[in-house]
Amino acid sequence: MKVAYIFATNMASTLKLATMILPQLEAGIHGATVVGMMFFDDNLYCLRLGDEIGERLARIAKRDGIVLMACDQCLVRRGYAEGTFDLCGTGSVRAKGLVEGVQAGCFPQFYAALAGNPPDQVITL
Repeated sequence: MKVAYIFATNMASTLKLATMILPQLEAGIHGATVVGMMFFDDNLYCLRLGDEIGERLARIAKRDGIVLMACDQCLVRRGYAEGTFDLCGTGSVRAKGLVEGVQAGCFPQFYAALAGNPPDQVITL
């Protein structure tokens, strides 16, 4: 089964990703193939350059071909993007200061990024 995760609730990336999902992916025991992860609100802070969680995740994503995307509007709001609010959702906002492989985008960009390898289920945490 292929899954995509959406990290939308408070502490989803620091609790569920960092202490459950990521260690399982590293150990090869997660049980599902992860094809994408989308980060909203403060969950994107784990993706900053130098963050242990983000650096580990970037290595796994590169190894396994996992799409990593952060909400473009959330990135602009927090100073981690090149672009403005009026460009959000267009694919024109670029992430900055984040670990390798993280893209900025909104749902249209996430859907497009997963189109070639769509998930069977999308799980919102």
